[in-house]
Amino acid sequence: MSRGGNGRTAGRTPGDDDPPAVPLAHRVPDLGALELLLAVARLGSLGAAARAVGITQPAASSRIRSMERQLGVALVDRSPRGSRLTDAGALVTDWARRIVEAAEAFDAGAQALRDRRDSRLRVAASMTIAEYLLPGWLLALRAQRPDTAVSLLAGNSAAVAERLLAGEADLGFVEGLTVPAGLDSAVIAQDRLIVVAAPGHAWARRRGPVPAAELAATPLILREKGSGTRQVLDAALGAIGAGPARPLIELSSTTAVKAAAESGAGPAVLSELAVGEELGMRRLVGVPVDGVTLHRALRAVWPTGRRPAGPARDLLSLTRSGARQPTPGAGGGR
Repeated sequence: MSRGGNGRTAGRTPGDDDPPAVPLAHRVPDLGALELLLAVARLGSLGAAARAVGITQPAASSRIRSMERQLGVALVDRSPRGSRLTDAGALVTDWARRIVEAAEAFDAGAQALRDRRDSRLRVAASMTIAEYLLPGWLLALRAQRPDTAVSLLAGNSAAVAERLLAGEADLGFVEGLTVPAGLDSAVIAQDRLIVVAAPGHAWARRRGPVPAAELAATPLILREKGSGTRQVLDAALGAIGAGPARPLIELSSTTAVKAAAESGAGPAVLSELAVGEELGMRRLVGVPVDGVTLHRALRAVWPTGRRPAGPARDLLSLTRSGARQPTPGAGGGR
């Protein structure tokens, strides 16, 4: 094999046979060791330095010896009169001071980022959760974080996913059967959909339950496509071969659906969380349904790989520890 005038093997790229570089973390002492060295320089005593950084004197001695082995130089002369930096130790101490100051600036910057994050919380939630569960959770969060400003964006489950993926919300809540692509989730509560109608509607007066096939064939007052309520209803009817629900009217809010049902326009399918007051005051009547199950999980969601932090993490914890569970109401599947 030929060699060039510089003595290198022809065709050899510099570094081909060089051993891999040792990572910097293995060559440079950690911050704790550097802070200890600075304390020795400041106090002139290994024992006093150990107390200043909150460790025992034997642990301090061991850390200094480990740092000396790592760097390959003696840093501290020990004597009965105290501890004195060697010439090399004094030089290393100057470098250590700069590293520690840089670390303090890094820590201050990171804290500023956390403070900015913690000063606000953007929540996106589907309508039922936004109207009937989130107010209580947000009141509890305010007791924990009175300085955090919270904004709530209400929409259907599809809109919640879009806001999270666009970076317009920190935490979301949805009611559908599936978790939207690109999001991680945690189940926070269980819910049940029930069929309701005005007291004067024929279904409110019938003795037996409404068969699932009749429910599927009857035009209903429904939430819009993309809502979790509509998704659950269509999936439940599809599971028995009845196809999607037939809309009499499609409305974009739970309140509007309830008002239309109360007016006698037709039966509606809603979360039982949303109709407790109306059932109790007989403005609406629960209609039993046979042959179809209308249950769903309520979920907190966030972008995949970005676990909730700060106030978003605290709100998620509140929903899990004190989530209001749906209370039994009239109607529902049998």
